Amino acid sequence: MFNLFKKVLGKTSDAIKDVAPIKRKIIPKEEFEDILLEADVHYDLVERLLESLPEKINKIQAFNSLISVFQYKADFKESDAKPFVEMIIGVNGAGKTTTISKLAYRYQQEGKKVILGAGDTFRAAAIEQLTRWADKLNIPIIATQQGHDPSAVVFDTIASAKAKGFDNIIIDTAGRLHTQTNLSEELKKMIRIAQKALDEAPHRKMLVLDGTQGSSSINQAKAFNDMIGIDGIIITKLDGTAKGGSVLSIADELKMPIFYIGTGEQPKDLIKFKANEYINTILDEIFI
Repeated sequence: MFNLFKKVLGKTSDAIKDVAPIKRKIIPKEEFEDILLEADVHYDLVERLLESLPEKINKIQAFNSLISVFQYKADFKESDAKPFVEMIIGVNGAGKTTTISKLAYRYQQEGKKVILGAGDTFRAAAIEQLTRWADKLNIPIIATQQGHDPSAVVFDTIASAKAKGFDNIIIDTAGRLHTQTNLSEELKKMIRIAQKALDEAPHRKMLVLDGTQGSSSINQAKAFNDMIGIDGIIITKLDGTAKGGSVLSIADELKMPIFYIGTGEQPKDLIKFKANEYINTILDEIFI
């Protein structure tokens, strides 16, 4: 099977080749440090990863060091609830709407009935964009006018899904309002209304992070987690950046489950994140 991580980390691999153009069985510790920094791994994390390594490093030692970042307890929230309600959260520009189309397509391919809720009523463009994806995928969508109450969209989407026997509900949310307080209160209200419409909803609150943003995406994640609690992460745009090492920094800082990685612009371009494959893809560019 073609390694999709190789596709998504293509630019990161090119950056690694600039530092280490020739693959070897053993490399100096200092060179490994340069490679990690070039791939946009946080400096503090790089120093910690190097602590336990010898002056000359082989692939197994490098792998054991990097995989340690993912050795935290990650609760991949799953549920048999029907309909299963997901709220998709993140700042504007992170790729939230495209990610919703990818999730919807994925569930469709699994034979599930999906409905979308256009809960970002702050931006007219968000409603239009999500509606276009819904039409393209032949998926129903509950939408309203710009400026209307997004909690009403949440309630109507869940009510419609319950009545018509849908399996999955994916709800978009606003990425930015006038103040963070406004955004926080709006998201909390949407969650309260979801719980009134269906017990224990939303079952999963997924945060979309732009992989090109580095530490600013980590700060965003912390802010959203403080607001409403995040259940998992989807990382986008890694295929367009040489900062593939940022995944290590995100995992280290947030200690949250990384569910998926976006690999392109089309609905099919979403893969499950697997730490082993991710790390091996990077190391395959360095070691024989």
